[in-house]
Formats: sequence, structure tokens, C-alpha cells
Amino acid sequence: MNLTPLSPINMASRFSIELEKLDPTVPFHASQTHAHHTWAQTFHSRPELYIRPQTLAEVQKIVTLARRLRRRVVVVGCAHSPSDLTCTSAWMVNLDDFNSVLRVDAEKKTMLVQAGIRLHQLNTKAKEYGLTMRNLGSIDHQSIAGAIATATHGSSLYHGLLSASVKSLRIVLANGQAVRCSKDQNEELFRAALVSLGALGIIVEVEFEMIDHCNIEWVQTIQATSTVLGNWERTLWTQAEYTRVWWLPYMQRAIVWRAEKTTKPPRQPEYNWYGGSIGYHTYHIMLWAAQYVPRLLPTIEWFVFGMQYGFRNGSTISAVEELRSGLLMNCLYSQFVNEWALPLHRGPEALRRLTAWLNGDTATARIPFDPAGLFVHSPIEVRVSDTSATAGPRPFLDNTVVDGPTLYLNATLYRPYGQDPPCLRRYYQAFEWLMREMGGRPHWAKNFTDGVTHAVLAELYGGDLEAYLRVRAEVDPEGMFVGDWHRRTILPPKAELPVLPLEEKEVVRRPKRGGGVEWVGEQARWWDGGVGMGSGRSESEESFDLMVGAEAEASVLLESLREDMDEDDVDTLVGRRHGSATDGFTGTRVFDKM
Repeated sequence: MNLTPLSPINMASRFSIELEKLDPTVPFHASQTHAHHTWAQTFHSRPELYIRPQTLAEVQKIVTLARRLRRRVVVVGCAHSPSDLTCTSAWMVNLDDFNSVLRVDAEKKTMLVQAGIRLHQLNTKAKEYGLTMRNLGSIDHQSIAGAIATATHGSSLYHGLLSASVKSLRIVLANGQAVRCSKDQNEELFRAALVSLGALGIIVEVEFEMIDHCNIEWVQTIQATSTVLGNWERTLWTQAEYTRVWWLPYMQRAIVWRAEKTTKPPRQPEYNWYGGSIGYHTYHIMLWAAQYVPRLLPTIEWFVFGMQYGFRNGSTISAVEELRSGLLMNCLYSQFVNEWALPLHRGPEALRRLTAWLNGDTATARIPFDPAGLFVHSPIEVRVSDTSATAGPRPFLDNTVVDGPTLYLNATLYRPYGQDPPCLRRYYQAFEWLMREMGGRPHWAKNFTDGVTHAVLAELYGGDLEAYLRVRAEVDPEGMFVGDWHRRTILPPKAELPVLPLEEKEVVRRPKRGGGVEWVGEQARWWDGGVGMGSGRSESEESFDLMVGAEAEASVLLESLREDMDEDDVDTLVGRRHGSATDGFTGTRVFDKM
């Protein structure tokens, strides 16, 4: 049969035909004018449809309609990841309106929530029941589904990934069915979904284990890097429940932040006039100037961190806050982030060699990239976790060390006023080379280079990657949730795994006026919508082997597109405080904590 390309008119006609087959009482909250970008505005894209469901039936309707119309589906929350993982020219689903608390078990200290709830909303609701999350990363703007999908972590040897607190999940698969999974039910799907990378389906419910609400007292101190390294194997990471280090490579100093639970009442840190808008904008302008004179960066490091935290070793700042806010930090400006997880005991060598390379000592560094004329932003973020003693199934794509504590090194590069730093490519190439030599694995949500491929990850993950891909193929055989990021990163090359019928490929990326990259994608078979490339199963009645013994609800078949609906205001996040910040006399206090 001869097939002609689908035009927009044909698509609209086919859309209407498929809608008529579905339940018109189930809404379809969609817009055709949404402009998507990451929080850091590193990547931009324009989805064909931007959809905000409010019920499970609406989520199932989206998946059923996408399958019938041969469309890829991408789920996005706050888009904190600065990579192109969430970019699409197909259908984008945002779960911000799907964010209710469904059940609270005070005895077990668990909360069952809809997956679109943001972490700060979850903690606010939890406080009403005397509960809170036991651990957080640097921010709490992510949705709970997005946070666990990319192996988000905090910094504590007494805690692992955020997903370690997940007791069960409910996920809508590509056939429209909602499946519940846990360590006791569909365990393989559970292990894959705990770090899903958005490639399995749409997570709609999360059962999360909490702890009693509490405060923490934190103390941060300026120390010489030699002192930090001297305490590395002794008390650095075990003296307090939560510990982070910010490494200043040019000053040979570090900021050590520690926190413990306390019954003390809240107490603000000592006032610093530089810690508000004055310091924020001064630093930003200095970073912009260094775009043109990079050798200013060592002096900027000395001035900025000296003004805020002290020019002498031993300078200390402390405060008492709720756990839910005290663990947060401020991300300041648009940025690239490249973070890797490696064995904790390799940390001193990694930091010494990286510091030596940045200071031009190539003999000590032994990194095969020339550092001449290269200057980078500070600090290097140093965090830890330990998943080796975590009870319950280990996620297939958990990037932490299996049999011991994990160290995370994060090379952050700011984008002052939307400009990419000139050191970007060479710094990240050298950084990744060292991380791989140290036995590291990349953080899924960060800006690792094109050197991270399926072949590299197969060496790092072995059978776990194979198991994840096997589960992924079973629950989404046509690639409804697969994009170009997945293809170039975790999927085998096309010679081994041909293009999937609904897989979206990148066709062009181009500089965007004002900074960042505009990403444009197409469906893998745009000319015929993937017809003839399927598995031969019925589009609406197929079922998967994983469904055996599982709880599943039949797809709710759906509705009509409301073209006259008002689009919700788009939160562009421009100038938004992302992380921990409060308002003070001199403006937003962004520097109280690093």
C-alpha cells in the first residue's frame, strides 16, 4: 500500500477521528504554543502539544491517543537537568496539576502521593502530619517523579539515593495500563522505574517513606585543603549526619558544611551585608568579565568567597533550620553541571590531580589535556552517599558504588547572562577522563559529553544495564518514551537495535538568540507515522509479560481537544531563586549557605 506523508491538516483530521472513539467526559488539557526550556536555559524546544493532566484517566488518555497517532511522549517537571533529556518536538506532559496527597500512614510514616507533587509541596504537606523527607539534594523544586528518575541524592554517608525511600510506584505503560510495582510486586519493573530516565512510562503515584519532622543545626567552616584531605579517612564524612565540601582549587581552601538533627529552635545565620543582592550581582558581573579575561577567575575566587565566608582559615557560619529547608543550597545562576560518582577512597587522588591540572602542574595531574590558558569557575562540589547498606531492591541504573561509600564530584560552570564559558569543552573532557580513570559513573541528569555512550555504560553497569534495557523493551516495545538522548547514551547503536517506531530523533540544534541551544526533533518515521514498523500487536489490547500477577486498570478511552481553553501561565523561571534563599535587608540572601 502506498502511503503519503502526513500533513498538519491530515494530522488534525486523524486527531479528530481518534478523539471521537474515546470518552468525551475525560478532559484533554493541552496547548500548542508552549515554549520549553531547561531551568538553566541551556536547551529550548517547542513540543507539538503541551499537556497538563489532572487525573489518572487523563494520563491514560494521553498515552492511548499518542499510541494511536504514533507520537512520542516526554514527561517534564521543573526541567532542572541542564541537558537535552527533556527536549522534544512531539508531546510533552507536565504533571504539576497532578500533585495530590492520596494517603498518609502515620504508623508506617509513609505518604502516597501523585507523582507531579514538587518536593517542597510534599514536605509542606508532610509537616501537617509531623513528618518530613529524610534527605534532599540542593533544591526542592523537582517533582518527586523527576527526582527519583535521575538518581537524585543528597550528601550523607548515612543515606543513599532519594529513591531508597520509595516503597512502591504506579506507572502508566505504553499500552495505557496502570501498573503497581514494589519489591514484592513486579520487582524487575520496580528496579527499572526507581531510576527510569523517563524511558519506561509515566509514573503517576509514589509511596514514600518519611521521618519525624525535625530541625538541623548546620555549621560551615573555611579550611585548608590539606586539612580536609588529612581528615578524609578519619572524621570528615562521619562527624555529622550530613556533610558537604566545596573545593576552591586556586585558593587551596575548602568550605566544609556539616549538619546534625537538633531540638534547638530556629536561628538565622549571622548577618552579612555582602550576602544579599550586592554579593549576588557583584559575582555575576565578575563572572561576565571573566568571559573576556579568563585569568581573572583565580582572583574572583579569592575575593568572592573571602568576602562571604572569610579570608582566614577557621572562619565559621552557623544556623538552625528545619531539615526540609536547611539541606537546600542556592544554585545562583544559569549553569552547566558535570557530576560523577566514584569510590570514596579515590577522592583524595582525584582532587589532588584535578587541582594540579587546573594550576598547570601537568606532571602531578597526569591528565592528557593541555591546561594552558584554561581557567574555570569555583567551587568543585564534593558530596557523598552510601547505598551499600540500603534495604530493598537496588535500581538497575543506580550509579553509586555497590559495596562501599560513594563520592560525587561536580564540576559546575556558570553561564553569566546566558553566555557559555570558553573553558567548557576542554575542562569537561579532562574532568571526565579523570573520572573514568577513577572508576566513576556519570550522574544521569548532568551535562556529560558525547564520550558517554552505550559501550562505555555497558562496561560500567554490565548486566544491570542489560536488565534495564530488557525491561524497557518489554513495557515500551515501540519506543513511545524514547528520544535522541536515550539513543546516544543508553541504547545500543542502530546496527544492534534498529530505530524504534515511535523513537524521536534530533534533526538539528542551533544557537538561540539570547543564549542556549534550540533543539528540534522528529519522529523516527515522520513520513508515515511509523506504520508498518510495529510489533504486530493490537494498538489498544496489547499486554505485556510484566502484567502477569500485577494490578492493572484498563485504559480509559478518551475525549476531545479543547482548543478554546486558556493556557496556564508559563513559569519561565527567569531570575527565579532556585534553591535556598530568604529575603533580607540588602535583598535576597543567597550566600548564607554555599
